[in-house]
Amino acid sequence: MKFKIDTKEKIVVFCPEENALDANLAASFVETATTLPGLDTRNLILDLHLLTKIDDAGLEAILAVYTFMYDNNRSCAVTGLNSDLTALIKAAAPENFNFAPTMAEAIDLVMMEELERELLDGME
Repeated sequence: MKFKIDTKEKIVVFCPEENALDANLAASFVETATTLPGLDTRNLILDLHLLTKIDDAGLEAILAVYTFMYDNNRSCAVTGLNSDLTALIKAAAPENFNFAPTMAEAIDLVMMEELERELLDGME
């Protein structure tokens, strides 16, 4: 799977350079996205603006990466999806799934959650 990553202080942006996320790429997507360099201490933004098609395996792969991040006490947001794919994922995703129409909003979402975790950790 071809992809671009952009690593920032508290965020890794993962952008697959594919127009379809299907059964052929789903396992590679999960493996790549969950083992990105620096991800162990950073939040993840999935920039999926190049995606035009997704099947059930691709949908499950996105949800698996999203769940992986929260299971490891980090945040995740999805941005760049067209309206059809957004509707498809919303139908399958948990209610609190982070969709953001723009990269700036995705960054704001994960940084707000990061701040919440820091404040909550400081209260314990």
